[in-house]
Amino acid sequence: MQRIERIIEFLNQQPRDNFLRHALAMEYIKLGEDPKAHDLLLAVLSDSPDYIGSYYHFAKCLERMSQKEKAIEWYEKGMAAAKLAKDNHAYNELQGAYEDLIY
Repeated sequence: MQRIERIIEFLNQQPRDNFLRHALAMEYIKLGEDPKAHDLLLAVLSDSPDYIGSYYHFAKCLERMSQKEKAIEWYEKGMAAAKLAKDNHAYNELQGAYEDLIY
């Protein structure tokens, strides 16, 4: 919990910092608190659709929350964003998870 408390302290100073929001979401995921992670990752992607690293984790979170159709949608959005950013590594990771989900 100490890590979470420190990240929250930083977020209180910089509430729209994507790195901090993403980091806090990852901590919540480790604790199995997907609804909290969901809200943070959605905020990151809503504010910054080019924050490629959050798409995979957001879609995985949706999968764990039994929201398969939304997960598929977000994998597709992430692949489009990764392609636009020419981030082949992220694209391949998203595509692999997407294919595992739909097939």
